[in-house]
Amino acid sequence: MPTVVLMDASLSMTRPVSLEQCSEELQRKNLAVAGLTMLFEHMANNYRLEFTSLVAFSSLWELLVPFTRDYNTLQEALNNLEDYDKTCLESALHGVSNVVQQEWGHACPTQVVLVTDGSLGIGKGSLRHSLQTLKGRLEDKKFPLPFPFPAKLFIMCIANAEELQMTDTMHNLEQLLQLNGGDGQIFTMEGQLCLKSVQSMFGRLIDEVYSPFPAVLRCGNLASDVQVFPRPEPVFLDEEIDPMPRHILTDLEIVGFIEIGDISSPPVMSRHLVLPIAVNKEVDDVGPGTIEEPEEETSANQQAGKVPNFCVLLHGSLKVEGMVALVQLGPEWYGMLYSQADSKKKSNLMMSLFEPGPEPLPWLGKVSQLGPISDAAENPYGEDDSKSPFPLQPKIKRSYAQNVTVWIKASGLQTDVQKILRNARKLPEKTQTFYKELNRLRKAALAFGFWELLKGVAELLERECTLLPDTAHPDAAFQLSHAAKQLKLASTGDSQYAAFDQNINPMHTDFSGGGAGM
Repeated sequence: MPTVVLMDASLSMTRPVSLEQCSEELQRKNLAVAGLTMLFEHMANNYRLEFTSLVAFSSLWELLVPFTRDYNTLQEALNNLEDYDKTCLESALHGVSNVVQQEWGHACPTQVVLVTDGSLGIGKGSLRHSLQTLKGRLEDKKFPLPFPFPAKLFIMCIANAEELQMTDTMHNLEQLLQLNGGDGQIFTMEGQLCLKSVQSMFGRLIDEVYSPFPAVLRCGNLASDVQVFPRPEPVFLDEEIDPMPRHILTDLEIVGFIEIGDISSPPVMSRHLVLPIAVNKEVDDVGPGTIEEPEEETSANQQAGKVPNFCVLLHGSLKVEGMVALVQLGPEWYGMLYSQADSKKKSNLMMSLFEPGPEPLPWLGKVSQLGPISDAAENPYGEDDSKSPFPLQPKIKRSYAQNVTVWIKASGLQTDVQKILRNARKLPEKTQTFYKELNRLRKAALAFGFWELLKGVAELLERECTLLPDTAHPDAAFQLSHAAKQLKLASTGDSQYAAFDQNINPMHTDFSGGGAGM
């Protein structure tokens, strides 16, 4: 899960900390740099695979470091940060949105860490002015929150809560979180403004957001200490009246193996790296999630290790055999472990989480009822491995024979209309295909109550009728006029002509040469 660090570089960050609160002559900017240094060191040791970007802002924003895993580059840019003019948080949030969308698109969950002294800015462009003018804005000048991608906003204030409440800053920052859907948190310094307080504040951020998830991966008598990265989020089930968060167990039990072709490409909630924890290091002594290497090497490199590790064995086996391991995450909650190539020379052990439930993948049936092939009366794959028992056939026979028509985007609807027009221009040779596509569109429009579509297609068919060349078969004009008339009758909503289970049949004519009904 990538992270964007949004650093306030305005003049208010250069305010000195009073000597009563701190023994050294420090600015708030120095405290912010110290806190981010602590965060970068933690991520370099425990979250080496995390992509992090650094953006500075005042009245304008600037991308100092694009997404990278090199924390030395991030630290160097942070130490060389210059001071600029007034605060304009709205433009900075627009900058974050642009940076994330250019690199990751709209679907990648992102964490935004805003480091500021709590100054809202002055005049036009200040946060207070931005929040007051939310409702009267034009479409092209909308406020950047909520972000167009899943994001959590963490606001690190180089100020204590009393100072923020006196200036009404806390209320405005809370509004900022609400605009982002409430995902995130505001962190303030406790007590005096000093290095110890800022380290304590960033320590709370690390504990809540960037703490590794240690677990034990088991398969029979084999086990391995692993770290799951990034930390799995709690899941809420919508169908429950009073939903309670469901957490992944720290004991991950492998319940079986299945071929990649049978598991196909299933829908998953999230994907995570599974990294082995060094055997000769204790989690409590060295730090949570300490790992021997940033990512798993290929099997050739892993064999060079002196200490056997089940996680390495599992990764190599899944990669060679072309299989995935089904793992139990909790009561009636499953996921899968598989090998994913990061490059030509490196691959990683990944874990994908399914939706909670006993039957996460319809074509597999209930996971608890799956068993080894040796228990079956006969091999479901047949004599060769080309035949697969999946997907399982449903017990109830479907009442429909073709796919349901779905128009999610305008391009899908346009494609269906163009298909009808192409066949209309090839009448009477394409009479059967023309009426098949026409009835499919008619049925979908009636199901959606899309009466205007029927009327519009009828007008298009009438127009095609007038544009027929002199060499066209006379049956084409009759069929187009007949189809247009039936669509117009259906668009009135009259039950006599708009019956859902009725089709428009080709018009019977006396013309020869391939006309309908001949």
